[in-house]
Amino acid sequence: MRASRLLSVLLLLQTRGRLTARQLADELEVSVRTVYRDMESLTAAGVPVYGDPGHEGGYRLLDGYRTRLTGLTRQEAEALFPAGLPGPAADLGLGTVLATAQLKLTAALPDELRDRTGEIRQRFHLDTSGWYAEADTTEHLAAVTDAVWRRHRVRVRYRRRRAPQEVTRTLDPYGLVLKSGRWYLVAARPGHIRTYRVSQILSIRALPEQFERPAEFDLAAHWQSYLAGFDARRHRDEAVVRLSPALLGRLPDLIEPALARAARDSAGPPGPDGRVRAVIPIESVDHAVGMLLGLGAEAEVVAPPELRTRMARTVAALSAAYGRPPATG
Repeated sequence: MRASRLLSVLLLLQTRGRLTARQLADELEVSVRTVYRDMESLTAAGVPVYGDPGHEGGYRLLDGYRTRLTGLTRQEAEALFPAGLPGPAADLGLGTVLATAQLKLTAALPDELRDRTGEIRQRFHLDTSGWYAEADTTEHLAAVTDAVWRRHRVRVRYRRRRAPQEVTRTLDPYGLVLKSGRWYLVAARPGHIRTYRVSQILSIRALPEQFERPAEFDLAAHWQSYLAGFDARRHRDEAVVRLSPALLGRLPDLIEPALARAARDSAGPPGPDGRVRAVIPIESVDHAVGMLLGLGAEAEVVAPPELRTRMARTVAALSAAYGRPPATG
């Protein structure tokens, strides 16, 4: 345990530069006193660790000192190889870099772990694309990636759903997110941080000026907050439905997981016919008609009245269409 922590201290100093004892303690979830003891142990082992006193001080490694990759456990080596996704890396222009990095890592491992990583490649494959949608055509992903890395402001022409459909925006590109095989750009405009689907960027031009990315901005945390807000903005209405117990159990395979979860959590006790009343969030009446028709006769809309009326009209129209012989020719 202590050997693993000492290696972590060494790698933290190597990758982040000067760190205070408090910063190291917080990172490793130990006491400051433990950090002091660890520093003494590293110094005794010949590692050139220097402590600078004062408010701006901290621990650092001698300039130019690098440690070789050693001490990987079997579990750590197994975890590293599935983490490199060849598809997304190729999208970003890093396919060759990823392959080279994995080759170097493999060469640094003992024979036993090297053989194990070969087995992992044959037994696990990660596919980030969605089942029911074609992969996006991301013609401008390389330019977006370059702007993210170099912190260059960009001018983009973008296609969106609402009018006007084509707009021009000047953006500070903070980061890229890959979700279900689709790339999204998280970028700032004056006073706002917005999300843009990369495949909908019609043109992009890097501007000469650079922007300052806020030090406190956390891309992963922002994305989780964005997803939560996205669902809240989409599902502003509710539909009350009566569902058969069998259909309630199949809902996760038929509608979005969040909607199926809401239905399950709101389901009341079974009625005389065995059906339960549940509440399903909906975007709009128009959108809900198609979604709820897909549930078949085991689902009955109770409210709102407008949705129930629309469902009845649609079912009547379908019945009329299928009640007559099919047209020929």
